[in-house]
Amino acid sequence: MNTARIVVLVIALGAGGVAAYLASSYQSAPAPVLPVAEKLPTVEVLVAKNDIGLGQAVKPEDLLWQAWPAATASNAFIRRDSRPEAQTQIAGSIARVPLMQGEPIREQKLVRAEGSGFMAAILPSGMRAVSTEISAETGAGGFILPNDRVDIVLTRRLKNPDTNGPTGGNDLIVSEVILTNIRVLAIDQAPKEKDGQTAVIGKTVTLELKPDQVATLSAARQGGTLQLALRSIVDANAVDGTPEDQAVKRPAGVNVIRYGVQARQLTSQK
Repeated sequence: MNTARIVVLVIALGAGGVAAYLASSYQSAPAPVLPVAEKLPTVEVLVAKNDIGLGQAVKPEDLLWQAWPAATASNAFIRRDSRPEAQTQIAGSIARVPLMQGEPIREQKLVRAEGSGFMAAILPSGMRAVSTEISAETGAGGFILPNDRVDIVLTRRLKNPDTNGPTGGNDLIVSEVILTNIRVLAIDQAPKEKDGQTAVIGKTVTLELKPDQVATLSAARQGGTLQLALRSIVDANAVDGTPEDQAVKRPAGVNVIRYGVQARQLTSQK
């Protein structure tokens, strides 16, 4: 046999043996030990087992105990170690706000009806629910939905004492904002949006008012036509002056409209 061929064969056999040795050494090496993750302490808190809608009566099967990191468990959560019977104790309560599946239960979001009606149960303390008539024209074309915020505009017709003025003695049409940032509780008898609807043409709107605002609205209904002006969601939480200002907010001047054209501005008496 040719010497060169013998040398090549020897080298190939040696390389194969080295490769086999390295492969067997690699397979026999023990797998690296991964560090064991430290288990965080947990507590069991009461959560919603499924979505709970506004005004829905809570049943025991709507709730469950779930492990929650102790470091992030709020004091407002209901814990099993302190209230093991809470699942049955709060049964029958009414949800004042919608609760999502897996959301921890807070007592502030529930209310005991104790035989009261649904609206009385979800109405915040100190507030009143008052209804008034609306139409597509006075209700923003039906785009006002429950939980929206609105301003209430009063439009009325006044006798013009100035017979020689620019309006020629004709009646004056005046408009003013009487209430601002008012929460809509329901349209007709629907207290929440259904099936993702974007508009509701209703005949009655129920508003959340303070006692002094109730009197303002009642007087305005007898004095002219009411119109709801839908507020942007961006400024729905804006504070419009003091609580007294919110009860009756009258502008310094009133626009006088004649045949759709602004004729003059009257200054209100203070």
